Amino acid sequence: MTTLADLIAVLDAAYPPALAESWDSVGLVCGDPAEELSRVLFAVDATAAVVDEAIDWRARALVVHHPLLLRGVDTVAANTPKGALLHRLIRSGCALFTAHTNADSADPGVSDALAAALGLTVTGPLDAKPESAMDNWVVQVPRTHTDTVLAALFAAGAGGSGNYRDCALRMPATGQFRPMAEASPAHGARGELQRVEEDRLEVVAPPAARSAVLAALLAAHPYESPAYHVSERALLPSSLGIGRIGTLPEPESLRAFTDRVASALPPTAWGVRAAGDPDRAIRTVAVCGGAGDSYLNAATRLRVDAYVTADLRHHPVDEHLRKGGPALVDAAHWATEFPWCAQAESIVLAALPDLETRVSTLRTDPWTVGASH
Repeated sequence: MTTLADLIAVLDAAYPPALAESWDSVGLVCGDPAEELSRVLFAVDATAAVVDEAIDWRARALVVHHPLLLRGVDTVAANTPKGALLHRLIRSGCALFTAHTNADSADPGVSDALAAALGLTVTGPLDAKPESAMDNWVVQVPRTHTDTVLAALFAAGAGGSGNYRDCALRMPATGQFRPMAEASPAHGARGELQRVEEDRLEVVAPPAARSAVLAALLAAHPYESPAYHVSERALLPSSLGIGRIGTLPEPESLRAFTDRVASALPPTAWGVRAAGDPDRAIRTVAVCGGAGDSYLNAATRLRVDAYVTADLRHHPVDEHLRKGGPALVDAAHWATEFPWCAQAESIVLAALPDLETRVSTLRTDPWTVGASH
């Protein structure tokens, strides 16, 4: 039996909640994790029409990108627009789950799906998140107690590296010390220089475990004043982060590339528009699903030929082009994030093949009329 908890575990592994921005609201909005799951619907937004589709299709979970409840909420009463949707979902036994900025920064994530739709080969993030902070502990321990100290460090949270545990470097060394009058040495006598066969140990641990690791070291080490050193690893860029950089198979004009974007994304009243020389050659491209004007400078620093995103405004675009930034391609917010739905669906089906899944094809872009002359 597949449960809602199984679905949550798969989605949290693909789009870790820790990647979400501090202001965001992600995860389970309503639903009982213990409930059996059979059908899952994927969409960008939990609009009234999408909720209707979920209920009519008898979905047991609706997975969306945009949070239904984001700003401060003090009521979900059924006579409020958002409360009414939640009440309908709960009454029909359909859970609601959100993966928002955590899906933006995941690898793969929202912008990977957008890049794939455009035929780009991804080379890295537009704005990379740093690798998780990590401490490196160096400890001198008499060889007779190496295994005991290591076991204590591992139990306190040290020694983890990716999918591995109990990781450590051990190097033979000779320790030297002279106990003073006030000392209570485990080896030798006060005032006499001591040399002891020791091991130099190196282990890594998350900074959050620093206090626990230190307490374990002091408790397990035979010396009253163990020799140890802790340093924090420099923050290094990772494959996680907002947006993606990619390359086209062959250069093409901005005019042709804009047509490529329009053909790759679902049609909207907003359409697709570009800013820059129509004949400019485009080969390297930055993309950011959703509103990405805050990354205009990042795209410029990375010297890409074009930047594809949504919700661009007149003045920032004008200033960007005046500064010699890359060409800009502006599409509808919903359209740039829609490819993520298929990505999330494929991840869930790979892990939970017994589920029946569907991507909603309803256009939840709020713009309904477009005109040109």
